[in-house]
Amino acid sequence: MGNRALKRRDGSRQGRSLKAALLVAGVLFSGSLLAADATPAGQADYPGWRDAPLPDGPVGAAIDRGRLILSNAPKYAPAYSGNALTCTNCHLDGGRTPAAAPWVGIWGVFPEYRPRNAQINTLSDRINDCFERSLNGKRMPHDAPEMTAILTYMQWVSREVPTGKSVPGRGFQRLEAPEPASAERGAPLYAQHCASCHGDNGAGRGAIGDAAYVPPLWGPGSFNIGAGMARLNNAAAFIKANMPQGQARTLDVQTAFDIAAYVTRQPRPDFARKAEDWPKGGKPPDARY
Repeated sequence: MGNRALKRRDGSRQGRSLKAALLVAGVLFSGSLLAADATPAGQADYPGWRDAPLPDGPVGAAIDRGRLILSNAPKYAPAYSGNALTCTNCHLDGGRTPAAAPWVGIWGVFPEYRPRNAQINTLSDRINDCFERSLNGKRMPHDAPEMTAILTYMQWVSREVPTGKSVPGRGFQRLEAPEPASAERGAPLYAQHCASCHGDNGAGRGAIGDAAYVPPLWGPGSFNIGAGMARLNNAAAFIKANMPQGQARTLDVQTAFDIAAYVTRQPRPDFARKAEDWPKGGKPPDARY
């Protein structure tokens, strides 16, 4: 695919039709969630939100390779991918959708401290977190060609965002349910709003790259319990802002929480290193372990 591939939306409509990726990801950047508006002020100020021709030469080629990996990790990074998901299931439209953990501006806010491992994390660390948890795969060496390509893409969509600035719409909205979330209420709501795409069994359909692809929300092909989307609050925020596909922000907050409660409590892979998380305390109450 040539360097002009980004002229079609970077997520190549694939990222958008990764329908309800409600729960895919370790969600690369869910560790530091910031409030997001429906249409963030200043969003259009940064070119990374919009289509643009890629640079010529090796840099443009690396950006395009990074885009491909992020939109289809099982195909373009098979050594590190471990399930039927990819990064743009949650980071919609190539990481260019506010309130869906966008990558616009992410280049300049790392390194940052994260309580989950009580360490200063680089952007490479956060990417590996996604591969290990959301994609239920393996960490890649920091100098791996795949990592270099991903970082180059993220730098590209972050261009002109001042270093250290969190753009409006970063991460997910902070929401509070009017009343405690209920998986029992969530079951029929899932059947009403989600099952037509994701299936009654949450297994999704097809494979990444297929026109009919829908990501699995639970089961062996989905994210593991260590992923950010396995947490109730993250899942509810994603659902509220982005789902159902093509009807974003139509569900009320309580409905989003109840669906999230139902989905996040379904069977999914374990995370082998879960005992290492939050070594200095502060584990959030919605963690799955």
